[in-house]
Amino acid sequence: MLTFLGFAMIATFLVLIMMKKMSPIAALVLIPALFCVFAGKGAHLGDYVIEGVGKLAPTAAMLMFAIVYFGLMIDVGLFDPIVRGILRFCKADPVRVVVGTAVLAAIVSLDGDGSTTFMITVSAMYPLYKRLGLSLVVMTGVAATANGVMNTLPWGGPTARAATALKLDAADIFVPMIPALAVGLLFVFALAYVLGLRERRRVGVLALPGQKMPEDVEDVEEDLVGATAGSADQSVSAGSAGSAGSAGSAGSAGSTGSGAPAAPSPAAPSTSASTPADDAAEDGFQGLDPQRPTLRPRLYWFNAGLTVALLAAMIMELLPIPVLFLLGAALALTVNFPHMPDQKARIAAHADNVLNVAGMVFAAAVFTGVLTGTGMVKHMADWLVGAIPEGMGPHMALVTGLLSLPLTYFMSNDGFYFGVLPVLAEAGAAHGVSPLEIARASLVGQALHMSSPLVPAVYVLVGMAKVEFGDHTRFTVKWAALTSLVVLAAGMLFGII
Repeated sequence: MLTFLGFAMIATFLVLIMMKKMSPIAALVLIPALFCVFAGKGAHLGDYVIEGVGKLAPTAAMLMFAIVYFGLMIDVGLFDPIVRGILRFCKADPVRVVVGTAVLAAIVSLDGDGSTTFMITVSAMYPLYKRLGLSLVVMTGVAATANGVMNTLPWGGPTARAATALKLDAADIFVPMIPALAVGLLFVFALAYVLGLRERRRVGVLALPGQKMPEDVEDVEEDLVGATAGSADQSVSAGSAGSAGSAGSAGSAGSTGSGAPAAPSPAAPSTSASTPADDAAEDGFQGLDPQRPTLRPRLYWFNAGLTVALLAAMIMELLPIPVLFLLGAALALTVNFPHMPDQKARIAAHADNVLNVAGMVFAAAVFTGVLTGTGMVKHMADWLVGAIPEGMGPHMALVTGLLSLPLTYFMSNDGFYFGVLPVLAEAGAAHGVSPLEIARASLVGQALHMSSPLVPAVYVLVGMAKVEFGDHTRFTVKWAALTSLVVLAAGMLFGII
């Protein structure tokens, strides 16, 4: 009964948010509360919620102060050189923009924290997507999938959990997996290239002020059109600004040529004497405005040093991450904005993001609290493990890899690695399968896991990108699952799994 209710609750949640019948916060709260009553444990709902909130409170605190910290760094101009550098590389070509998103997300993921990765990636790439009228779900999908592959780093979490659960050395698990993970990352870059080509066909290639057309498209840009649902086709001429197409009427739910919801398209850049600040103002995004009053050029190296020190302290685990971000946000706010009115203004400017993300995390605590407290997670895991045919025993590594996709999507990493993985390892050991192989196979589902509704970082991603969670899920899940399968296939081909 609990097994059926667990799967039904998750399915109901996903269907309602993807059909946009409920907001994620409302669905995360009301649906588990209802199913808790169906399970006959409504009297314990309060206990489950309090327990879930207690477990996720440090995560919520970390996200709150991380948003404030990185929001301040964006305000004072720390990431402006990164944005300008990416802009010069991308040359307003959608292919380069999407591939650049994957590369940037993969590089920043080296810090091992998904929230940090998404904040920096969205901060750098959002103005380009808005200015060119590219689909924002392409940005969130590529960033989440690239981060999912990199999330397997020993300090990222899953590898450490697998090592702890099976009493193995993290290096013995991770190092042999590097070739398979490298193949997975290359697949993400190839996927970004394909999605970029689709976006190029949809919006064309624009020449921003002072830029030349990319050499590989100069001969074909006349054939490119900025076509979207309900908009008139407009040709892109060589060296001209062209048009990014108008998808404003479709909004984030509109259909694009890539199968992704179309982002609202801003006014196209012109070849007149406009500046990035002018274009940014038209987009409603001020991240590149060189005249914004919050810039602190004299404190640039202080802010850069503070950020590097903060990330280094995170990797070295000198203090809990929530404490590090709390201290970093307080120090950055005090040094960059010493006057009280300015501090209040900066906090108010980021309050919307803080409230949305923190509210989502605490709402997710209801969902996870009910799943765990009622025993639904345990019954679901036991049912799945029990459904494995006896003849698949010698192939438990492959089975573990396949099960890691749905299980790490529908439950937390803690639930999977500490609750399910030991059972799978025990079943494999009975058929001569090494626990190391089981542990390595358990990592392949992380590309899909990073888009799970139970991962707080994904709400940072969709919130900052102004993308509906349902749109992100509908677009990303298929590509993330395919990436995980590529990693699994590469691991088997190389004899790692």
